[in-house]
Amino acid sequence: MTINEYQKLAIRTINPRLSKVEILSNGVMGLCGESGEVIDVVKKHLFQDHPLDRDKIIKELGDVAWYIAETAHALDVDLETVLVNNIEKLEKRYPDGKFDAEKSINR
Repeated sequence: MTINEYQKLAIRTINPRLSKVEILSNGVMGLCGESGEVIDVVKKHLFQDHPLDRDKIIKELGDVAWYIAETAHALDVDLETVLVNNIEKLEKRYPDGKFDAEKSINR
């Protein structure tokens, strides 16, 4: 499955009663909530002696992906465009393809 095929399948499940602004709002709020669920799994592993629940993180990353797809849809952009734009930004920041703390700080 391509990323754009994923987006088409995911957005079929958006609440049809929502306006574009509500879809955008739901998308960004959902991103925050689901990202919080991912970090909660890691926090419990690091600070509460829980085993790292890899399967739970993978499940939550799927939810993050759904909200990214919804947010992009609200902006009338496909996910491939979002990802290509991100790679172009990273290539400008790190032209040799390697992370550089100095470039990360002074961008």
